[in-house]
Amino acid sequence: MMDALQEPFFLRALLAGLLAAVACGIVGTLIVVRQIASISGGLSHAAFGGVGLGYLLRFDPLLGAALFSLGCGLGIGAAYRHQRTGLDTLIAMVWSIGMALGMVFIALSPGYAPDLMSYLFGSILFVPTSFIAIAAGLDVVVVVATVLLYRRLQAITFDEEFAAVLGVPVGPLFYGLLAVIALTVVVLIRIVGVILAIALLTIPAATARQWSDDLRVVMLIAIGIGALCTTAGLFLSYGLSARLEMNMPTGPLIILVAATVYGLSVIASRLRHGREKV
Repeated sequence: MMDALQEPFFLRALLAGLLAAVACGIVGTLIVVRQIASISGGLSHAAFGGVGLGYLLRFDPLLGAALFSLGCGLGIGAAYRHQRTGLDTLIAMVWSIGMALGMVFIALSPGYAPDLMSYLFGSILFVPTSFIAIAAGLDVVVVVATVLLYRRLQAITFDEEFAAVLGVPVGPLFYGLLAVIALTVVVLIRIVGVILAIALLTIPAATARQWSDDLRVVMLIAIGIGALCTTAGLFLSYGLSARLEMNMPTGPLIILVAATVYGLSVIASRLRHGREKV
């Protein structure tokens, strides 16, 4: 399988996966700790409406996904904070409406919609060089924002009401977090697709949280786990495709690797705590 490293498309995919792991590790940790994991699923499915609009109006579907995801994320934030509508209700509405709009737009599009499955389940093996720059830019924004705003992000993540009492600008930070989640979801659509984006955002962070209560440490572990899972999924897809002489989907394999790592981590964590009690 090491001959895969001689292939330019594989190296681009590997780099894209590693870059995505950075944003996923940081943003995913904030999502998991704040217990708003379902919002990433809602935004990724809402983004499908933008994909459909891109097909209908003949512009880049990923740009449409970004606009839809950002708009829905900020809309959810506004409705949640000012209308006091339940967050789970808003997510369910956005989730279903986005998918419905996407399907209607695609049905209205003339001709056949090429590469539609790649937006549903990802196409990391075919990422262009321009996508690498986008993923790297997102990482820079996420890392710099986290470093500069770490204490405030930590405060609103663990106790939003107490943070507001302390004078932390909860509203702007919440909107900023939603915007970053939306942009991260768009990057993940290219890698694992609309349907599986929620898994890559949450599983590495959920796994990492079993090993530390320190937010910084959890972020770093989650980045490492995300990098491991994307790399292993890529090599597994390449190897199985060559051995079985069929195209094995990379995105789903990445998620299955992540789920396996999570399961093993649960077992190892329980064994460790069991020894500590003894």
